[in-house]
Amino acid sequence: MADASLPKVSVVIATRERPVLLQRAIRRVMEQTYAGEIEVVIVFDQSEPHPIEVDVPAGRSLRVVRNTDRQPGLAGARNTGVLATTGQYVAFCDDDDEWLPEKLDRQVAALAANPDCEIATSGIWVVYEDKTISRVFPSGRITLTDLLRSRVMEAHPSTVIVSRAAFDRIGFVDEFIPGSYAEDYEWLLRGARETGILAIQEPLVNVHWHQSSFFTARWKMIVDALTYLLEKVPEFEREPAGLARITGQIALAHAASGEPRLARRWARRTMRLNWKERRAYLAMAISARLVKVETVQKLAHASGKGL
Repeated sequence: MADASLPKVSVVIATRERPVLLQRAIRRVMEQTYAGEIEVVIVFDQSEPHPIEVDVPAGRSLRVVRNTDRQPGLAGARNTGVLATTGQYVAFCDDDDEWLPEKLDRQVAALAANPDCEIATSGIWVVYEDKTISRVFPSGRITLTDLLRSRVMEAHPSTVIVSRAAFDRIGFVDEFIPGSYAEDYEWLLRGARETGILAIQEPLVNVHWHQSSFFTARWKMIVDALTYLLEKVPEFEREPAGLARITGQIALAHAASGEPRLARRWARRTMRLNWKERRAYLAMAISARLVKVETVQKLAHASGKGL
């Protein structure tokens, strides 16, 4: 039986046509050492629910819902899941990732010890082809300034757990970001305005990078999403290096989608903001056909980094 003195944790897993990966993700949640109650809510988005053959031990529950009333896509699916939860904490897990057994134990205990923080993240293991790379944030707290300067890959959505009270203040995931790209990042930026964010300094999630990602090679959508993000978050203007990171990504996406003139325009803007931003030079090289974006992406992933 679950320990009733511990807070109930609701886990939202949005999924779309990845049954084998989904079952692995669910099993890892069910195997948590956390002694409190865990409620798992599976949200099928733009796909029909399929049977889930996973053992549900005592102190755990499993519910299946469909994203029918909100925007199709990851953001709407996450929000559908949140609305269906009943726990004191809400956690997210992508359907292709794996929690390590002590994730919730570590995070719930850390939140209890730091009442000024209502969000917790953790380090990750990036799993790409035959490589596994550790990514751990260098500090125990993540601030708004940290998030403006860097995407903070360690604050991956599969690491996030948030108190329901804070979630009510921060609001839902933004369903209007094109393609739901970077929806988790925009939500964390809002979260950092409302409460402290803990970073458990050990990898507690295996994050799998592979070619079945729904964002692979969708460059036009990435341009639209990042442009939307810049319009919504005015604080980027006070952090030139962080702004250059985003404009450099836009330059790269234009280059990858075969728009060299736009790529060069955004690359020049990036250089004016921060001449050290390497994405600007990569965008120039890709737009001049000196290197292929697939090569750059593969090299970045092999070192545990994204574009």
